Amino acid sequence: MPTPDFRLSRNAFGSLVLTAADGSVHEGVVPVRSFPMAAPREGISLVSADGHELAWIDRLDTVPEALRALVEEELASREFVPEIRRIRHVSSFATPSTWEVETDRGDASLVLKGEEDIRRLSADTLLVADTHGIHFLIRDLRALDKASRKLLDRFL
Repeated sequence: MPTPDFRLSRNAFGSLVLTAADGSVHEGVVPVRSFPMAAPREGISLVSADGHELAWIDRLDTVPEALRALVEEELASREFVPEIRRIRHVSSFATPSTWEVETDRGDASLVLKGEEDIRRLSADTLLVADTHGIHFLIRDLRALDKASRKLLDRFL
């Protein structure tokens, strides 16, 4: 396992601190996934508080466990994308409409402003944004039950 040319730790306030090979210290570092849906464990940039890339991780599974744990903890605290498993009910086929869905994090209700809030990420993957800015993922359209697909088709 290759050793990265930087160190990552947490300060007293819980923020990530990156110490570069040249000894420079950067506080408030944020990990950002390049391909969060398609390749969540690949292509992770460690970005400074002012948005400049400080380090790059090709693959999370190739870095030491302690570094990987820090990056995964930070990503988990920043990312909240429930995965829709089933669409139980929609209030209307005109927008805005309220959807009652079952997700991997429990039941939820979301309000869809318009059809443009459903974004296709790939042939079988969709990202649905609700009026509160929460994104819901439909990872595989084919995995949805027939009733859910039928409801969803009215909006696509």
